[in-house]
Parts: sequence; structure tokens; C-alpha cells
Amino acid sequence: MRKQLPFLLLLLAPTILVSAQFKSENLFYMVDNPESFESFRRNAAQISIVSPQVFNMSKEGVLTGSIHPEILEVAKANNVKVMPLIVNTGFNTAILHSVVSSPIARKRAIEMMLLFAQQYHLDGWQFDMEALNIEDRENFTSFFQQTADSLHRHNLQLSAAVVHATANTGGTDAYHKFLYEDWRAGYDFRALALAGDFISIMTYSQHTRRTTPGPVAGADWVDRVIQYLLKEGVPPQRLSLGIPSYSIHWYTDYTDEKGGFSTSRSLKYSELRYLMERYNAKPQWNEKAQVNSLVVDNDGLFEYVFIEDGASLKPKLDILKKYHLRGISVWVLGSEAPDFWTTLSQSITRN
Repeated sequence: MRKQLPFLLLLLAPTILVSAQFKSENLFYMVDNPESFESFRRNAAQISIVSPQVFNMSKEGVLTGSIHPEILEVAKANNVKVMPLIVNTGFNTAILHSVVSSPIARKRAIEMMLLFAQQYHLDGWQFDMEALNIEDRENFTSFFQQTADSLHRHNLQLSAAVVHATANTGGTDAYHKFLYEDWRAGYDFRALALAGDFISIMTYSQHTRRTTPGPVAGADWVDRVIQYLLKEGVPPQRLSLGIPSYSIHWYTDYTDEKGGFSTSRSLKYSELRYLMERYNAKPQWNEKAQVNSLVVDNDGLFEYVFIEDGASLKPKLDILKKYHLRGISVWVLGSEAPDFWTTLSQSITRN
């Protein structure tokens, strides 16, 4: 028997490796375009939840939107849950304030969520209500709790996409104060996580068109966000890690009103490849942020690109496993690099 033991271990090794692979609830966001749908169709086997961004909420709590029937067909064939996003139209602060502060609008919105869920045989909803002012914190939490209670009675899930934070302070300057008061402090992270089924933390948009050039989501910064939420009492099993699939490009622009100015835009992988080929730009690895970046010389004006691909995904998935989080929430299907899916399948399996 002793001589046969190594051979038996060899036979069992693949089973041991597979069972040890980290399991994750993989939520992917969709937008209403062919590239997003085609990515969903091709990669549905690696997706646990699909969240189309197709429903808007008015100041009266009226929901409008629809789901393409082919999305529902692909989801059903691959055992993928469907949890659409509900957005305050244009991420408008006034719209969101009107709803959360009105018992009538809140009741109307919840009733419509239940009707649409029945119509499309949904598994639940996710709130993607942004530009939430600090003064609406209690009303938003109350509205979310009220919605969760109603949906749970009908065996439906509720989650919330929430803007990142690293501290419960106004930060170091006027820009950080703006982010805190108008985008971050309105979320009671722990209360939302406990009332609903989970929260998706948007650990992306670390840098935007309003900031200096930098990564969409540097791994060091992502780790800081997760540490803060866990310290605030968010259970790791109710925390989904936001993952960007898009890159970001800083460049100069001009309008008659503003004159010349610096801004940025998100890039799909196909756009990134075109840019690299056009300017013969070569990526360089940023060790601190764990992402590739490149500099484009556009007739003497430097443009900057920070890249999200399989190489930048790996350290973020390591953070997922490090803190034993629920899963990932990826924005957005259709923008990702080809090696994104390879890296995902090698690191985690769909739960």
C-alpha cells in the first residue's frame, strides 16, 4: 500500500486543486449596446449575476425601462441571476432627494419594482443611486431598508452599488470635501449591507476627468477602501468588490466656453489597442498601483493612459481572496481585454 500512495495522490491532485479554488459571486454590469450583450452571451458561464443598467427613477418614484428578451434567455440558459440597476436619472441629487424624502414616492417605487420583477421574472434589484448628499443619509437608509423588507417578502434580493470611501472625514482639500458631502457620506455602509443582501463597493474611478491623471483603480488604493469598510463593520460575506474592465485616457480638449482644458474618457480595449498602434506607445508597469500605463506624445502634448486588463485584474482578485469577500461587481461588459476572462477563470470560479 505504501508504494501505491504517491500514485493515488497524483490521481487526487486535480480534484484537490479544483476544490481549493476560490469561489466568488461574479456580478457583471451591462449597458444597452451590442458589445455588452455579445460579451454577456460569450462569457455567461463565468457570470453569477447580470445587472443591466436599464431602469431610471423619476422624482415621483416612477420607474421606467425594459429588459431585452435575449438577455433573459441567455441568463436562464446559463443559470445567471438577473438583478437590474435602478438609477436616479442622470445621477441627479434633487431627484434622489425628492424620492427618499417622500413616503408616497418611496411606496410607488417599491410597488413598481415588484411589478417589473413579476413581469420579467427577476431575482432582485440593485440600487445605483449616486450623487447622494450627506443630508439624505438617514432617509436613503430608511428607504433602502423599507425596500429590502418588501422585496424579501417576495423572495427577491436587494443590493446597492455604493461610492468608495477610505475615511469618515472631509479629507485634505476642497475636492475631497466635495466628494465626501455630495458622493460618499450619504451611504451608511454597514446598515445597507445588513438590511439588504450585499453591497457592491465601486472601487474604481479613483481618478476621473476632474482629477490629475492616475489609475482607474490602483491595487494599493483598492486595499485601503476594503480595509476601511471592514473596519466600519461591513461583513465580508456581504461585500462585493468593484472591478473596472475599462481603461482611462487623459488628453487636451477645447470648447468656445471653456477654452483649452485637460480631461479624460474611458476606453474599451479595442479603443486602447487602436491608440497604442496609432502612436506606437508601449505600456510600462506601475508597481505601486499594479497596472500598466503609457504616455502618448500627441504633437508635443503628452497624453496619459492607465490600463485595466488581465495583469491589473490579478492583484484585485488577490484582495478578494485576502479578505474572503463575497465576490466581484464588474463595470462593464463589452470593455474588457481578452485576457480578463482567462485571468478570472484561473483565479476564481463562479459561485
